[in-house]
Amino acid sequence: MHNPALQACGIDAQYIRVQVPVGRVAEAFRQFAQCGFLGVNITIPHKFEALDAVDVLDPLARQLGAVNTLAIRDGRFYGYNSDGPGFLRSVKEAFGADVKDLRVLVLGAGGGAGRAVAVQSALSGCQKLLLVNRSQAKAEMVAGEIHTLGCCPETKVVPWDDEALRAALANTDLIVNATSLGMKSDDAKLLPADALQARHLVFDMVYRAGGETPLLADARLAGARTVDGLTLLLHQGGISFEHWFDRPAPLEVMRAGLQSAVMQ
Repeated sequence: MHNPALQACGIDAQYIRVQVPVGRVAEAFRQFAQCGFLGVNITIPHKFEALDAVDVLDPLARQLGAVNTLAIRDGRFYGYNSDGPGFLRSVKEAFGADVKDLRVLVLGAGGGAGRAVAVQSALSGCQKLLLVNRSQAKAEMVAGEIHTLGCCPETKVVPWDDEALRAALANTDLIVNATSLGMKSDDAKLLPADALQARHLVFDMVYRAGGETPLLADARLAGARTVDGLTLLLHQGGISFEHWFDRPAPLEVMRAGLQSAVMQ
């Protein structure tokens, strides 16, 4: 999606992939600057290491606990996080809703993207926040961090069992899957299908080329509105572009490029 955007905007640059060994992120950043890079997207497992490798850390990236976008300006490294803002934009586009008006349940809230979504939802003032994670202790840690921030007092940890999930889903508007489950059709079910209702908004951060995830298939059968992770990837890309070039991203050009890549 980035190369079509660069071409559409007449920017003489190219987006490429570079593999960096764990433990050498700071060194890689210095080499990128020497080679004239304008910015970088940072993927797992480097998002946390990047926190300590930047010169200027955006306050939101500090709160979300990870850096996935780097802007290089005059040899200095500026670190941002597009997970949370991209999530907010995706919910707005897909459902015409603001997270602040919703009761949110996050599956896989113990770390990574799930933690970012949970913290961003709390910072946005969501009506209620329910955290679900296989390791309940990790979800408790995230809940504690959110309480420390002083936002969303209605933050609770829900055990990952069918009875508790059924009770939680009865008081939930937006369901977010931040786990990797759903990439394969034989992955274990995330939720009891009979607990899904037509009023639910279901956001699966997983995306599968050419097919629905099991969660989205169950949600569709229940009449719920759904969106997959491709929309999130698009908005994350758009936010990165804005940080790098200080201009609006050509989102529809990026969307077309992304869809073309997925269909290949």
